[in-house]
Amino acid sequence: MRHIISVLLENEAGALSRVTGLFSARGYNIDSLNVSITENPHLSRMTIVTHGSNEVIQQITKQVNKLIEVIKVIDIKQKDYEEKELVLLKLKLENNEISTIKNTLKQLDIKYNIIDEHNTNNGYSIYIFEIVDNVMAIDKFINNIEKSKILELARTGASAMGLGENIFRVDNY
Repeated sequence: MRHIISVLLENEAGALSRVTGLFSARGYNIDSLNVSITENPHLSRMTIVTHGSNEVIQQITKQVNKLIEVIKVIDIKQKDYEEKELVLLKLKLENNEISTIKNTLKQLDIKYNIIDEHNTNNGYSIYIFEIVDNVMAIDKFINNIEKSKILELARTGASAMGLGENIFRVDNY
């Protein structure tokens, strides 16, 4: 089962490697990882996507919570949440294929921008798409594209946040 673990930790050197080291030492894979500073400059928020049974995830969160730098850990999927990912996708398309790609994005209701277009002399164009949506929609779109058309792909990994009054932060830190 897929889980999204959110970790608030002290914003200091080595904290990230200690958390990820805990995963690798126990043989758990991290599907995606992103980390950045929060509204409090002394804290970072780490979002980890991993797979495992509820028991395994519970064990992971307990182990992560024992680390000195870690302030708080939750499994976001236990509550109502919204998840997004940013993807930069560079495609090589014949000049008449761009409309097909746009139609596919529209059919999947995926939000996107074309941030670069480069026409070549060889009858094709190179486009960079900026896509922001949920991971499943992005995966579905990418799987629909002929692999030879994908020149580059950069994904941020999931970011997730609880809805409504589900607030993940610490006060007075």
